Amino acid sequence: MAVTRIFPLLIALLLAPPTTGAPPFGDLSGHPDLRSASAIVVDSAGNLIYGKDVDTVRPIASITKVMTAMVILDSGLDLDEKITVTKADRDLVRLTGSRLEYGASLRRREMLLLALMASENRAAAALGRTFPGGTQQFVAAMNARAQDLGMTDTRFADPVGLASENVSTARDLALMLLAAHDYPLIAQASTTRRLDVRPYPRRGPLTYGNTNRLLQNKSWEIELSKTGYISEAGRCLVMQATIEGEDVSIVLLNSFGKLTPFGDSNRLRRWLTAGRS
Repeated sequence: MAVTRIFPLLIALLLAPPTTGAPPFGDLSGHPDLRSASAIVVDSAGNLIYGKDVDTVRPIASITKVMTAMVILDSGLDLDEKITVTKADRDLVRLTGSRLEYGASLRRREMLLLALMASENRAAAALGRTFPGGTQQFVAAMNARAQDLGMTDTRFADPVGLASENVSTARDLALMLLAAHDYPLIAQASTTRRLDVRPYPRRGPLTYGNTNRLLQNKSWEIELSKTGYISEAGRCLVMQATIEGEDVSIVLLNSFGKLTPFGDSNRLRRWLTAGRS
């Protein structure tokens, strides 16, 4: 597809040290004192602004669902087709629950929205299961797309992110974020704060909220986001945001503590804006 033709340049930029030209945030000094084990910030052209342990391969939990959405949208499958949750979509890895009971039926578009904004595991599982060839073929497509983007240290094992074998690096995920920017529905879904869906014909709506609490903060201009958590991955957060008029991609991996990724995001923003004062 046409979007992949820009990625050799972006890969080269991400592998290179920061450019010596005028940095978008002025003269950045010191460091942002992040608690996340791995972190990266790049500008809209892929230039490295900040990096911390960017090449360590780590489990990425539900950050996986961004790639799930990309593969669904790449496939051209009918987004208005109804998908029904079955026992095949239950979580046998973590034994997590879901508000989507067996028999719940939603359009593919709504399943994608729930997977991204609310990290609904059964929605993501159903998206993979109903892909031509089933979940196994879907995971193969995820890995193929990652390779197309130059994500050489990334491997996917399921469309949900429950398996600890879903792994990547901060640098690879920055590439994925740059690619995800070209999918308006991913941006819309991942920044939707609240959504009502009706998966059952004779019941009222289910209301879902977004897992990224920064979307409630009016001082943030967030264009795309996804959170993730399993014990092996710690707390994870990826975002595209506008800071001081500059579009940046932020990846934070393996944070300890539920609020740490959000605290790190605020620390990063303060550090970036201090360079312009």
